[in-house]
Amino acid sequence: MDDQAQAQAQAMVGIVIVSHSARLAEEVAAIAREIGGENVPVAAAGGTDDGGLGTSLDKVIAAIESVDQGAGVVLIPDLGSSVLTAKLVEEPGSVVIADVPLVEGAIAAAVTVGGGASLPEVLASAEEARTFRKL
Repeated sequence: MDDQAQAQAQAMVGIVIVSHSARLAEEVAAIAREIGGENVPVAAAGGTDDGGLGTSLDKVIAAIESVDQGAGVVLIPDLGSSVLTAKLVEEPGSVVIADVPLVEGAIAAAVTVGGGASLPEVLASAEEARTFRKL
């Protein structure tokens, strides 16, 4: 196996948490990393550029770049404009949006990434979180 093929084989799917709140995005990313494994590439993209509530396209793009290892990136938005912002950077086959509950979807995705899964497998695992029951 040549160096490029070996690097692609070791590349992990990245995860970006897109939230209106920087603190919420950071905490969800932290718990996803703790449960999925510290080597799982997870980034937070929360809040506006001036530190307020809202979303920032620049933050989302920077977060994608920070976790993209060449195996694809799953965006997990919270609601409203974070979904719209995620749609601006979606690239089918490489940057995809998971329609999932924020915390449950992020954890499911991170655990699956930690197991070495592909982008479609990570997306499917995250989306399965919609059916998780608590009681």
